[in-house]
Amino acid sequence: MDVAKRLHTVEEYYFSRKLREVNLLKANGKPIINLGIGSPDLQPPQKVIDAITKSLNDVNAHQYQSYQGLPELREAISDFYRDQFLVHVSPMTEVLPLIGSKEGIMHISMAFLNEGDEVLIPNPGYLTYASVTKLLGAIPVFYNLDENKDWLPDLKELKTRDLSKVKIMWINYPHMPTGAKATEQLFEELVDFARAHDILIVNDNPYSFILNDEPQSILSIRKAKDVCLELNSLSKTFNMAGWRVGMVLGHAKHIEAILKVKSNMDSGMFYGIQKGAIEALNCSNMWYMSLNSVYEQRRKLVWKIADALNCTYNKNAAGLFIWAKLPPHFKSEEFIDILLKENDIFIAPGTIFGSQGEGYVRFSLCASIEDLEEALARL
Repeated sequence: MDVAKRLHTVEEYYFSRKLREVNLLKANGKPIINLGIGSPDLQPPQKVIDAITKSLNDVNAHQYQSYQGLPELREAISDFYRDQFLVHVSPMTEVLPLIGSKEGIMHISMAFLNEGDEVLIPNPGYLTYASVTKLLGAIPVFYNLDENKDWLPDLKELKTRDLSKVKIMWINYPHMPTGAKATEQLFEELVDFARAHDILIVNDNPYSFILNDEPQSILSIRKAKDVCLELNSLSKTFNMAGWRVGMVLGHAKHIEAILKVKSNMDSGMFYGIQKGAIEALNCSNMWYMSLNSVYEQRRKLVWKIADALNCTYNKNAAGLFIWAKLPPHFKSEEFIDILLKENDIFIAPGTIFGSQGEGYVRFSLCASIEDLEEALARL
């Protein structure tokens, strides 16, 4: 049986493939330290775990749930955006909980893209934007981000292109993998750009609260809701990656379109997970302070690891990773393979995020102090 032609447009997810190699090395006794994956290793807030445990005996706990999520979860998301971003959204019509924001990338794309439509995708950027675009028969059109321009899009250059077929533009600030932060001026210019060219801009925003004193949402910009959606997630902010809790926010007409796709592709999120998510969204600012105090300690050690490898990096970057520039003449994938072979340390090559990632590597902060100290000692 031949597979669908669309599968020939994509490859297996890099980390799915590479982790098999890493796990095989570990199975053969290699003491691999994994600094490549952004999977939080810390615990969620205790009250979140208590909430899901307590909920298991509720009358409706094990039944199918609403495709739109519990009303109190939508309320919690709305309140979270009001308190953290000064963004006001209707919990009834402008919020849609998701089974992880990665699901949202597919649902949004299916709701708005036809075969042959074009999608603006950051280079470097999250691999899934391009993969989903290709799977739907749409055309990825990459826009380059450059260190010399603080990894921000060059809208002046984009305006010189033929944008007549562009339907969606993906942005992601704080940016993964570079940690670059957007400015309010950039968001304002992006909203104007979207309105002028009839483009739906989607900001993928899961890293706002990691080592970042000024969380931002593009929806805080005047009239942004007309042309913008925002994805967010509890994975990084509350150490709930395996729970698969995300959300999309925007204009009611856009949310309604996404719901048409979602309601035909999955059932509602497990009741207990929703109850835990509500507690997470109601955490006080002390949670973010305690989380970031751990990541600050880890980041200092990763900076030392980068120094030991003669890499350079931006100390003002946000997020869960350190994006580091290699010494001259080194290729990213060759470099990480040598490090894996000689030092039993795995880091991510910049090239998996696009051609603009050549000459860079990405370190994850999702490793214990003990592992980071051992990695530094090996170097």
